[in-house]
Amino acid sequence: MNFLAIDVETANSDMASICQIGFVVYENGQIKKEWSSLINPEDYFDFWNESIHNITEDDVIESPKFNEIYEVLQQNLENNICVCHTHFDRVSINRACIKHGLPLMQINWIDTAKVARRCWDEFAYKGYGLANVCKKLDYSFKHHDALEDAKASAHILISAINEKQNTIDDWLIRVNNSLLSNAKSYDKSVSKDGNPNGNLFGEILVFTGSLEIPRREASVLASEIGCKVENGVTKKTTLLVVGDQDLSKLSGKKKSSKHRKAEELKVNGQKLRILKESDFVALYESNVEESEQ
Repeated sequence: MNFLAIDVETANSDMASICQIGFVVYENGQIKKEWSSLINPEDYFDFWNESIHNITEDDVIESPKFNEIYEVLQQNLENNICVCHTHFDRVSINRACIKHGLPLMQINWIDTAKVARRCWDEFAYKGYGLANVCKKLDYSFKHHDALEDAKASAHILISAINEKQNTIDDWLIRVNNSLLSNAKSYDKSVSKDGNPNGNLFGEILVFTGSLEIPRREASVLASEIGCKVENGVTKKTTLLVVGDQDLSKLSGKKKSSKHRKAEELKVNGQKLRILKESDFVALYESNVEESEQ
C-alpha cells in the first residue's frame, strides 16, 4: 500500500485559486511523510470559502505562491499513485498548473469517492461525501484542513483494501469499471437523474448566467458525468455553475436570483459549491479523459 493522498482548499470559486495544499506519503500503509502549506493564490478571498476553511488573505500574504511549491509537488506526485476524494482536488491542481504556465504532472489518480461507492453498498448512489464516509468508518478528523482531509481520504482507501481483501492495484482498475457490477440492486429510473457511473453522480447541478456553451448542451454534458440538472436552486442543490463573465464582473444584487439564493443557502450551512463555467468544463474533460484510459 504505497501511495500519496492529497487535498486542496481554494480562496474562491475559481478552482485554480488554491490557498492550502496538504499531502501524506504512505509506505506499506503507514505514514512516511507529511507536508502542508498555505499558498498565496494571488487572488481574492470569497467570504463563502473563508467560512468553510477559515483561511483568510492575511493568513497567506507571506506564504509561497503555487509556482514556488510546484517542484515539491512534482517530486512527490508525478508518476505516483495519488489519492483524493472526488475530482475537485485533481482538477484544481491541473487548473493551477495551467494558470501559472507549468507542465501538467503525470499522475495515477484514485478517487476515494468512487472507492466508497464501490466498496459499501449504502454509498453507491448517495451519501459518499468525505465526512459521511469517515463517520461510518469511525474516523475523526478536522474537515476542510487540507492535511487532515488528505489523511481522511487515505483512511477510506486503506479501509476499502482491508474490507475487500484486495490491493491498491485492484482499486486502480475497479474505480474505472462500471458501478453496476457492485450494486445489489439498480433502479433504472436513476439514469434519468444522471449517469450512475459518472464521477459526479449524486450532485444536483443548476446553471445560471450567460454560458459560452448552449444551455441544452451543457445539461447533456453534466448528465453524462453523473449530475442531475435542475432549473432552480433549492435546498438539494450541490453545484451552481455560473457563466465566467457573470462570476467575475457581477456583484451585490446584480447577481442572478439563482446565484444570490445559492449564497444564502451556503451561509445557512448548505454544502453547495459555486463553479465558473470553465471549471465545469475542466471537470467534464477530466471525467472523459479518465473514462477513456
